[in-house]
Amino acid sequence: MKRLKTIIAIIIKFRIAIILVLVLAMGFSGYQTLNKLSVDNSLGIWFLEDDPSYKAYIDYQEQFGSDEIFVGMFPIENALDEENILQLEKLHTALDSLWYVKTTFSLATAKYPIYANNKLYFDDLYNSKRSEKGLKNLFKKLPNITQQLVTDDYRNLFFYIQLNPTPTIEEKRDIIAGEIRTVIENYYIDYYLTGAPVLNEAYSKGIYKESLVFGILTVLVITIMLLFLLPSKRYLVVSLLCVALPISVLFGIITSFGFALNMISMLIPTILMVYSVSDAVHIINIYHKEGIDNENLSKLDLMTLAVRKSITPCFYTTLTTFVGYFALYLSPLPAFKNMGVFTCIGLVMAFILVYVITIIGFSFMDLKFKSAKPILSLKRYSQTKTINWLNQFSSQYKTSIIVISTVILLFGLYSIFKVKIDTNSLDLLAEGKAKQELRYVESKLNSSSRLQLNITSKNGTMLDRDAVYRLEKLQTELDVNSLLSAPVSVVNIKQFLEKRSPVLFQSNISKATIDATLTDIGDNSSEFFKLYSKDYKTAGITLGVKEIKTSELELVLADIKTAFQKHFEPDKYQLKINGFSVVFSQLNNFILETQFKSFFAAFFVAFLCLWFFIKSIKTTLLVLIPNILPLAILAIFMSLLDIPLDVSTAMITPIMLGIAMDDTIHLVHKYRKSKHVQGSPEARMDKAMHYTGSALFSTTIALVGGFLIIASSAVPSVRDFGLLCAVTVAIALITDVFYLPALLKKFDK
Repeated sequence: MKRLKTIIAIIIKFRIAIILVLVLAMGFSGYQTLNKLSVDNSLGIWFLEDDPSYKAYIDYQEQFGSDEIFVGMFPIENALDEENILQLEKLHTALDSLWYVKTTFSLATAKYPIYANNKLYFDDLYNSKRSEKGLKNLFKKLPNITQQLVTDDYRNLFFYIQLNPTPTIEEKRDIIAGEIRTVIENYYIDYYLTGAPVLNEAYSKGIYKESLVFGILTVLVITIMLLFLLPSKRYLVVSLLCVALPISVLFGIITSFGFALNMISMLIPTILMVYSVSDAVHIINIYHKEGIDNENLSKLDLMTLAVRKSITPCFYTTLTTFVGYFALYLSPLPAFKNMGVFTCIGLVMAFILVYVITIIGFSFMDLKFKSAKPILSLKRYSQTKTINWLNQFSSQYKTSIIVISTVILLFGLYSIFKVKIDTNSLDLLAEGKAKQELRYVESKLNSSSRLQLNITSKNGTMLDRDAVYRLEKLQTELDVNSLLSAPVSVVNIKQFLEKRSPVLFQSNISKATIDATLTDIGDNSSEFFKLYSKDYKTAGITLGVKEIKTSELELVLADIKTAFQKHFEPDKYQLKINGFSVVFSQLNNFILETQFKSFFAAFFVAFLCLWFFIKSIKTTLLVLIPNILPLAILAIFMSLLDIPLDVSTAMITPIMLGIAMDDTIHLVHKYRKSKHVQGSPEARMDKAMHYTGSALFSTTIALVGGFLIIASSAVPSVRDFGLLCAVTVAIALITDVFYLPALLKKFDK
């Protein structure tokens, strides 16, 4: 007590110097944030650099071309007019000169094979000398290629811009989409643009915009709530400083070390501000209550008493919340790791700064507690009557409460196994131009990204007649898959040549002739479609795919592997499926791993914290059970509403476990402190409810308000996360005022 009193006295003595330091820290952090804050939604934030899948994806890009591809669609009157092709050629020239563009592809550059005089040639697919009827007939003979160049009604032309491999463009990604649009707009006023780079740009802009909106809304909502929650208006400035200072300093640290916001870390400001105000409200309420009850104490003694009574529960609530977030560090996803680390740093700073700020704030205030009143109040609401009713209800119906809650808990545990694990890429994007253009282009093209199948012969080359035959069978099967579109490989060229020059692939033609023909096809194939590797040991099939769920991607990949095993012998041939979609499909496994590791780590450490705090294994178990109930009800909601665990909601259980324990710890702390008072568990719990009830309601309202702000997000996945968190926090309060008291009153003898 003396040491604590000395520390508080030192803080008050040097309060002017501390205020100056905090002002400078806040100013520097604000400057850093304004000048260096950036958004990074690249693939690197989701996968570690040494992850085998990520490395394989980068290797594939370097060998077979990046799938960082812009897909442009230009509405025109007639795609076969020569003027339209000349316009495309000008666009090719302008874009091919950009440093980050590897190649471009459209009807203006597409070619088709001609076999004449025992030699294979490649000529322009579009030739202005041909009649329109002749061009259409030619296009029909190469359906999988031409449907990627022009729509069936010839009213839209497609244009592809393939960028260099991902690692070479990451640092300049934020300017690429804008420059591409500028170039296109020099030639086309009306156009649609989509593809991975466009969606990435939309993600980044959406994150930046929503993080600003969330921050502003959180401050406004917290201010309004404080007008009702604080016992006096004089505490308002102190509370707001407790909110603003930790988040300002944290973002100064984040930006100073070169880290950027992403879809996960954008939630940090709202979450941290709500936690800060929760601690501030607890401290202020204890200080004010003790001020009313202890009129004869000096200001220093009163602050010492308030800090001593609040610091233990606030420390443990910070610790359990810290554990919930730090458990995210066990996730295999870098975005979750960063979220966990930065939030933990923010929580520690908030815990320290809230006490420093409140002590300095209290030192400037007078001791007139009884005359102080909230700025706003609900006249018909009586907190004392509400708590009295809650105490009476939990005593009178404790057995019924326990039975009903336990049944719900068991059903919730069963519902956990009914929750789906799935990420819909479209749910990561808000409604807007990017999403609308994606849907429109996909409706015409039936795809927006691509998969690359590489089939390698272990003993020879893929020029072999048998290998080509197997490849043809495989492609025919893939062509009817509803989730795939327009497979392109050497098979398309072969089938075209067979119709134009039937003699070329007959059984009596020598192997040397067929090999030479296929080699010529490989040598002259478009840069956009890699038909063969340089050594011809690998043949490629390029497939179109829409933006779909990870569960659907898993089915697609499983179908491809099944088809491959059906037509190729695994001991002679090897299949590799490449592209961003392959990497993205593995998110389900990472999400499951995140849930498993993070939750059980958080649960184990939280149990140890409670045990150390309570000192009784029986009471610890009784206290822990109500904190599992909100998570069980969360599982019920997710299963009934068909809300899956995705990249946003994947972190919800460890976080909610930490939050659910906050109010429990404050309540149990006062309940334990009351043990020296003679009386039954009912009397001790009723006293604890009266003492902490105001702070419990206040912090829950603040947390629910903060998460409802996140629930206002235009991004469906983030919206679900905010809504589920708000519901879970509200349920946590209900369990703390009904289920927990009933358990302790009945069993904690």
